[in-house]
Amino acid sequence: MSPSDFARNPGTAFDPDWFEGHAVNTPAAERRAAQLPARRSLKKTYQAAWLVNAIRCMDLTTLAGDDTEARVKRLCAKAKNPLADHILTGLGLERVTTGAVCVYPTMVRAAVRALDGSGIPVASVATGFPAGLTPMNLRLAEILYAVEEGAAEIDIVITRAHVLGGNWSALYDEIAAMREACGDAHLKAILATGDLQTLSNVYKASMVAMQAGADFIKTSTGKEGVNATLPVSLTMVRALRDYGARTGAKIGFKPAGGLKTAKDALNWQILMNEELGRDWLRPDLFRIGASSLLGDIERQLEHHVTGRYASSSRHALA
Repeated sequence: MSPSDFARNPGTAFDPDWFEGHAVNTPAAERRAAQLPARRSLKKTYQAAWLVNAIRCMDLTTLAGDDTEARVKRLCAKAKNPLADHILTGLGLERVTTGAVCVYPTMVRAAVRALDGSGIPVASVATGFPAGLTPMNLRLAEILYAVEEGAAEIDIVITRAHVLGGNWSALYDEIAAMREACGDAHLKAILATGDLQTLSNVYKASMVAMQAGADFIKTSTGKEGVNATLPVSLTMVRALRDYGARTGAKIGFKPAGGLKTAKDALNWQILMNEELGRDWLRPDLFRIGASSLLGDIERQLEHHVTGRYASSSRHALA
């Protein structure tokens, strides 16, 4: 299924009544987040199935200053075949792919070529990633460029100052303009939650982004001092649930930055299942932004199949 087959978020008029006065109880959010990993024990075959699902929901990512077309081509090869043949056979699977490949705008065309015929979409960061401090006309032009190059999904970054200053209408207008520039490409709004200071700000920014038409809300660029955490993710998921209760729209969620181990992949899926249900364990509504995570998942699945751990060099990412 291509991203164009997924239901879009039409957005709503800007309405601060949906979030003004909403205060997040930080200690309660932290307690709930700490309890989540213990609420479901995943062992053996069940754990393997959840780890395979994490691969299906993964945005396999390279966002390095020394990215080359050759590196992107290798990453795309890994996205098409993320597990070694003997692991697939041992799991009784014929084919698994990642949910998408995420690259810089200038690498989109190379990724599109490398993924041709695979059904895997290309996502591109844009809008002055990671700081988002370039002029607005240039940020919109970058979206248009990435879409023209073939990106099916655009991961935009917001102006954090709008959140920190409580200028919610400016944040809404900014994201709405980005949504329009995306055209048919889906918009994933990166909130850079590590920069937003409070969970209440995280909730409000999440709600504004969805009102402005974001198809996904995403925690982090991966470049902040603090990236995805379970309390922040819980806060965003609760905002997503509240938005859905008001509008009937199903909005996707993407944690990114700091998810490095198979245990992390399980914990975030448990969060989605406990708070939103099984619908949010599909790649149309849940993505994991990852670069190194896949290697650890592959090692755990090899152990499940063979009873042995292979060295990390056996599972090179790209």
